[in-house]
Amino acid sequence: MSLLRQLVHTQNPFQSTPTSWEMGEECCSTQLIDGDGAFNVSGIENFIKAMKLGECGLSYAVVSIMGPQSSGKSTLLNHLFRTNFREMDTFKGRSQTTKGIWMAKCVDIEPCTLVMDLEGTDGRERGEDDTAFEKQSALFALAVSDIVLINMWCHDIGREQAANKPLLKTVFQVMMRLFSPRRTTLLFVIRDKTRTPLEYLESVLREDIQKIWDAVPKPEAHKGAPLSVFFNVEVVALSSYEEKEEQFIEQVASLRQRFFHSIAPGGLAGDRRGVVPASGFSFSAQQIWKIIKENKDLDLPAHKVMVATVRCEEIANEKFAYLAADEDWLHLQEAVESGPVPGFGKKLSAILIKCLSEYDMEATYFDASVRTTKWQQLEEKVLNLVHPTYQAMLGHLRSRTLDNFKQSFDRALDRGEGFAMASNDCTQSFMLAFDEGCADAAIELANWDSSKVRDKLRRDIDAHIASVRATKLSDLIAHYEKQLNVALLEPVEALIDAAGDHTWPAIKNLLQRETATAISGLSSSLSGFDLDPKTLDKMLASLSDYARNVVEMKAKEEAGRVLIRMKDRFSTLFSCDSDSMPRVWTGKEDIKAITKTARSASLKLLSVMAAIRLDDKADNIENKLSLALVDSANNGVTNKSITSFDPLASSTWEEVSPTKTLITPVQCKSLWRQFKAETEYSVTQAMAAQEANRRSNNWLPPPWAILAMLVLGFNEFMTLLRNPLYICIIFVAYLLGNALWVQLDITGEFQNGALPGLLSLCTKFLPTVTNLLRKLAEAAQQPPTSDPRRNPALELTSFSNSTNNDSISDASSNVTSSESGVEYSSPSMQRHQGSD
Repeated sequence: MSLLRQLVHTQNPFQSTPTSWEMGEECCSTQLIDGDGAFNVSGIENFIKAMKLGECGLSYAVVSIMGPQSSGKSTLLNHLFRTNFREMDTFKGRSQTTKGIWMAKCVDIEPCTLVMDLEGTDGRERGEDDTAFEKQSALFALAVSDIVLINMWCHDIGREQAANKPLLKTVFQVMMRLFSPRRTTLLFVIRDKTRTPLEYLESVLREDIQKIWDAVPKPEAHKGAPLSVFFNVEVVALSSYEEKEEQFIEQVASLRQRFFHSIAPGGLAGDRRGVVPASGFSFSAQQIWKIIKENKDLDLPAHKVMVATVRCEEIANEKFAYLAADEDWLHLQEAVESGPVPGFGKKLSAILIKCLSEYDMEATYFDASVRTTKWQQLEEKVLNLVHPTYQAMLGHLRSRTLDNFKQSFDRALDRGEGFAMASNDCTQSFMLAFDEGCADAAIELANWDSSKVRDKLRRDIDAHIASVRATKLSDLIAHYEKQLNVALLEPVEALIDAAGDHTWPAIKNLLQRETATAISGLSSSLSGFDLDPKTLDKMLASLSDYARNVVEMKAKEEAGRVLIRMKDRFSTLFSCDSDSMPRVWTGKEDIKAITKTARSASLKLLSVMAAIRLDDKADNIENKLSLALVDSANNGVTNKSITSFDPLASSTWEEVSPTKTLITPVQCKSLWRQFKAETEYSVTQAMAAQEANRRSNNWLPPPWAILAMLVLGFNEFMTLLRNPLYICIIFVAYLLGNALWVQLDITGEFQNGALPGLLSLCTKFLPTVTNLLRKLAEAAQQPPTSDPRRNPALELTSFSNSTNNDSISDASSNVTSSESGVEYSSPSMQRHQGSD
């Protein structure tokens, strides 16, 4: 009977005897059916509430035990399931302990398992009238239980009455007639096992059960059906509890393990066909016991069934038509088309319950089986009618939940929450909201499954999360790659530009430092994404490889400009001195040594750029290049026949892999040849300038001319010695000449050559003499000093020094102006420009 059937029909309250409770630590037992056959309704309901059985759904199992009186059934259950059923006191003799049927919850067994302790058979208390209740209780146990334990003594195997064969025969027959086929496990527990092998005892039991099954008359629908369709037979044996208690407890503990996960596929509970939800167990058990108690063979006339069939079908069609035209239903259907409707499930359930209740009221006097069949058909039709609207309602819930999730997820990320935390929180929150919406839209009559729509929503949410994650991760990686580009490109270029012995170690240290910084930052940023270690390691390794590729690509790029860098380095070292000042080729410089030093530095640059050296592996590239390109040239090896092997006649380096090679040996040789050719001009120009300077500075007459002048001018020299006035005149002329020499800067003028020097002196001579005479006139007009010891010659010397200082100051200003980018001009020209 369906759930709606339970909602529509009301049951008469059952007046039972007072409930007897025995509370244990984790189990409670109650009498389900008393010795008079009265069903304890309030007791089972209180039991279900106390055990919270309604929360189990279908995840529960029912176990019952039957067997002779005083055979140790309660003892077995208490040891097997840790229940607290009352046990027989052996010191008071054998007597009836369990009356009726008792129920308890097994302790520490998953899933939730209920166990029923049946009153023992063949008891002296009931006497000869015990067979009716025995059959009813055994039939009830088979109807509601997934597993039935049949407790029997080992020495009773093979007997007729003691083995309960008549009882099983009757129970099998009635069960097939009253109930639908359901595969129940019959677990025969052989107590006080003797030395007889278990295989023999099991074969005897199975043979007896098969004989009982074959002898039972079966309905037409089940004729020829094998025993395995209805029953799964298992056999276990236990030692004597009184004589071998420890062995008994060990065997019971082993048997207990078989009841864990008993409802799983292949478990002990069978196929679970027809199992009712745990919340309906009380009602189902009550109805089954009622059917068993009131069982009678009814002979209903055929026309009564026919009339009930026709009339119930008419009533069902009439109620369906009323429902299809019902205004409340049409308004609800129209509202769902535009969006989700709050309270959809309750509103629709009320409409459907009203329709089916009216059917029940009109068809209540017709045959119950026909009425139920047509009721179920009507239920199916009305559910098919409203199912599309229900699906549309779920579709609206899914779309709205997905949109709300996207907005909330984006806001959470904008607030700076961790990606994994934000995604988990939002997913749980909105999946819970969707579940609440589905619960609000659920219809009490239908057990429709919304899991497909829920799964689709979850897939959409996961897809959006994956898309956002991919975008965020891509942005993070791009950010740190850009950071590596900034941190590596220019420093690597600067290190390569100043290539030396420590260039590649410095680049390696720079790479390791910046890579560690970037990986640390990326790892910290990725901590909020909750990535698995394998993916995280892969991303960090990819960033490390990227950093290395940046350095290698920059090195390859700089290797393409190595010739330019070699020429720049040569030009810098050749044209500038150690103080980075431009060289003036005065003739004292060793051009050959300077050229060798500059070329060695350029060769050093070439050797550094020949290969990538980010690993610790050493190579001999610099020595090979020096030996092949510098030493051979210095040694003057020009005869090709003398050299049997050219170390640069190869496309690879011995110690360097091709992937790490930037410039091959052959390319190095070609670059060096081109480098020498393009720098030869600078060396030639320097040598020419040095030679020209040397010639311009050699302005003194030859030594023989100086000697001739001394010999021929001896008389004039003696004349000067005899006449001191001539010496004073010569001294004054010397001072004037020295002043003109300094002010005209004759030495500097003739450095650029004789002819340019003469032309420059001609233009500067007259202004300089005029300036000198003007200063002499100004000195002569000054008042005489009172110092009689003042020497006029010293005054002239002071004037000369003053003139020299002015000349030096003017020359310094001229040089400073020239260095600042102002064109050089003589003092006279500056004065003329000022006057202009």
